Amino acid sequence: MNYTLHDYGYTDFFEKQLDKYNKEELVPARVIEIQKEQYKIYKEFEVKTARLKGSKFYNNLSDVVFPAIGDFVLVKPNPDGDDIIHEVLNRKSKFSRLDTHYDKEQLVAANFDFVFIVTSANKDFNIKKIERYISIAWQSGGTPVIILTKADICDDYSDYVFEAESAFIGVDVIAISSMTGLGLDTLSKYIKESKTIALLGASGVGKSSLVNAIAKKDIMKTNAIREDDARGRHTTTHRQLIMLENKTMIIDTPGMRELGMWTDSGDGIDSAFAEIEDLILKCKFKDCEHNKEPGCAVKEAIKNGTLPLDRWNNYLKLKKEAKIALIKEKRKARAMEKMQERKEKSKPRKKSFTEYE
Repeated sequence: MNYTLHDYGYTDFFEKQLDKYNKEELVPARVIEIQKEQYKIYKEFEVKTARLKGSKFYNNLSDVVFPAIGDFVLVKPNPDGDDIIHEVLNRKSKFSRLDTHYDKEQLVAANFDFVFIVTSANKDFNIKKIERYISIAWQSGGTPVIILTKADICDDYSDYVFEAESAFIGVDVIAISSMTGLGLDTLSKYIKESKTIALLGASGVGKSSLVNAIAKKDIMKTNAIREDDARGRHTTTHRQLIMLENKTMIIDTPGMRELGMWTDSGDGIDSAFAEIEDLILKCKFKDCEHNKEPGCAVKEAIKNGTLPLDRWNNYLKLKKEAKIALIKEKRKARAMEKMQERKEKSKPRKKSFTEYE
């Protein structure tokens, strides 16, 4: 391997965090692949397998931070087997979703610079779905870019570009064809050394073909498009960080059909729906519920057609999801606190010397 850890995006932001750790025992590395509890990491000029330190990560404490793809971690080298992951360094960006089964945050990717929201210029195009991705992408700390794939099989992809640009002011919308190379030149301003791109999108929208086009060679398996719904079949089965020859890194994630909101998504929603936030500030009353109150700027915008009703309804839906996620997380935190209190109370009391006399 001829890449340094700095090639993998290791900057002063992470280096400064090492001051409180034993640098002789622990070394930095980046998580580049996760399959269940098996981790693959990149250290200076070396790829290793790694596992979590049991006493650190499996103690049932609510504040344990598990590594995600793209994380920088501190590991104890083991020349005879798996390295041991001791710490996860603070992240400069992260993409989270709500794990509806466990009602907790599930990290999808960390420490990326750009978020490529990938959807195809065909039947899969859905503004509401893009709004959901944009909301969380803004909150993540990365810069969202909308990629419209399969432009070569669309009669007029410019209609999709116009609709997306109108809905998401300030976000780049790039139509591409991985087959013909259309749009790849425009995309090149995001393909930079030591920068990390997180790919997000539903199954079969052409993420693997996009990676191959950016890499200029076939490094990921692709499947043909189904004729009945114009979609491809999902090919990625686990999360991985791919280093391209031009030193750009891409994080690919399994397609997510439903992306739940996480507790800190509120600011991201506000950014994605900036024009609605501006309208709310113009309402006559600060506590306007946008229902029957006079002087409501939101109702007026819907009435005169400047704010589409569907966009307003989707804004309300995402706000509600974020609020519910926050309530669930607070309940879980309280439950974990009570569980910890019960554990402390159940510990056997140590007898003093006088009790033995």
